[in-house]
Amino acid sequence: MWRENLPVELKATTKQRLINDLKAGLNAAWPRLSAEQKKLNPTFLSIVKDGFKAERIDDDDEISVARDNQILPDAQVGILLRAAREIDGEHGFEGDLYRIVVCLAATGARFAQVRRMRVSDAQRKEQRLMVPGSYKGRGGNGGSVPVPVGEDVIEVLSPILNRPKEAPLFERWSYEQEAGSIVWRKSERGPWKTAELSRPWHAIRERAQLPEVIPYALRHSSIVRGLRNRLPIQHVAKLHNTSVKMIERHYAKYISTALEDLARAAVVPLVSRLDENVVGHG
Repeated sequence: MWRENLPVELKATTKQRLINDLKAGLNAAWPRLSAEQKKLNPTFLSIVKDGFKAERIDDDDEISVARDNQILPDAQVGILLRAAREIDGEHGFEGDLYRIVVCLAATGARFAQVRRMRVSDAQRKEQRLMVPGSYKGRGGNGGSVPVPVGEDVIEVLSPILNRPKEAPLFERWSYEQEAGSIVWRKSERGPWKTAELSRPWHAIRERAQLPEVIPYALRHSSIVRGLRNRLPIQHVAKLHNTSVKMIERHYAKYISTALEDLARAAVVPLVSRLDENVVGHG
């Protein structure tokens, strides 16, 4: 496809801007080509419309190929979660920080998805979390994806589940400065905002002695965990609300390793059996 011949170093959003500009230019040029229109395909405008139709853009396309130091073994994920619990207690988050980091690790979801979850999305009996789809892409992505989680995750979330079903699942305190004072006091509880995880995350990763780890590492690690556990690529993509194309693009070497492990499990000792047959016929 012609889009795939664009320079690979271009970000998905940059490619789409170029495509939109070219589409606009062709549409604007058509009325000025009245003398040439008879020589051109009469369906020219329809071809332009269909050929330049916006494709769904995963926000994962804005993330570079997962670096090895962002693929965390389960032990390091555990270290990060312990650090999150400690920072939560020391900074007065009252469990709010720890719970949302646990959810990010357990689901591999984007922060933008997790912060939109409702209390009803945590299904205790079924031991699953309903993760809302990403807003990224043409027309958005409605619906939710059921993600199985362990009893330990449900236990961490249990203190916030006895609230109205439509309330935000993850909230935190906001603060306001007292008039004429340098004292800040708790104001009200509300859902997490876009960049609010950044500051506590710096403290978490320093405590965990993983200074280069970004929050997205929890998503990278979840995807690779699924591949290494031999889940079908389509299923890994569905659980993480992304495309098979994105998984293949960014996690190719982990797919290859998983397929090799799967093939190796089917290996049988052929030569030894051949020797046994030869001896048996002797």
